[in-house]
Amino acid sequence: MNSLWIFPGQGGQSAGMLKHVDADLRQHVESLLGVKLYDSDEAYQDSVQLQLSIELLQVAQINAMREAGLKPHLVAGHSLGVFAAAYAIGSLGQDDLFRVVKRRAELMQGAYPQGYGMGVVVGLSRSEVEELVLRVNNSAHPVYASNQNAEDQTALSGDLSAIDQVITLAKQSGASLARRLMVPVPSHSPLMSKVGTQLATTMKDVPLEKPAGIYLTNYSGRAVRQAAAMREDLSYNLAHPVYFEAMMGVAHDYEPDSIVNFSPGRPFRKVLGQKFGDLRQVNLDQMNVSDAVFLLTKWERGTF
Repeated sequence: MNSLWIFPGQGGQSAGMLKHVDADLRQHVESLLGVKLYDSDEAYQDSVQLQLSIELLQVAQINAMREAGLKPHLVAGHSLGVFAAAYAIGSLGQDDLFRVVKRRAELMQGAYPQGYGMGVVVGLSRSEVEELVLRVNNSAHPVYASNQNAEDQTALSGDLSAIDQVITLAKQSGASLARRLMVPVPSHSPLMSKVGTQLATTMKDVPLEKPAGIYLTNYSGRAVRQAAAMREDLSYNLAHPVYFEAMMGVAHDYEPDSIVNFSPGRPFRKVLGQKFGDLRQVNLDQMNVSDAVFLLTKWERGTF
């Protein structure tokens, strides 16, 4: 099948999400990294626990799909999800994935201990949000327009007091929703440039194979088939906005016949509906892998 696999980042996690993960895989990752994963709400307040657990869940699902003989033609990861996307398309090795994600989480956790984070504005265009940001942003209290997840959904990254000012202005300008997000760092903004440089140093020695399909980059949305372009996206992902809407626009041009949404959560319903209409989708947050395989196989054979 010409299938698009989508991997979300943080936001949809919940206690108990690892309960069906293969015990041997979980033990292997814990032993590899010297980290015990607790799968609880309390544990998920810690960036290392949270990011490793999300990637463990996604890798377990990828492995189960592979064992059933399924693989993607296109992959799209959102923020943290880029690492699972690179693994799914055959470029990044499993153990290297977990080592890099642990390093990424540690760098993020140490970058901005307090006073910084993210927000979101829905119902205004990106240009409208950028105008509001310009009215607030300054060197003492920086704020940036960051991720673009849908045409009228723009994230904010920066100083929390500055984010709050933009949120107030957005509501006054007619936004249907404007609020803070439960993200403790100003991800996907120039404030994370140092973290990107540090992660690039780590990534320099990580082997990446040529992808066995198409990888959609976060920083531009474009489709790539070269390991070098993927390395740049994996390394500097945190320093640039995620243009997820653009990624889905490019994916649409490749005419996928099915979409697999990996866990946790299902955060992209709006933009997927806008871009793909009633295209067949499976959501691994709502069904197990065996049921997903059954549906995908039926669709491939044309028996549904």
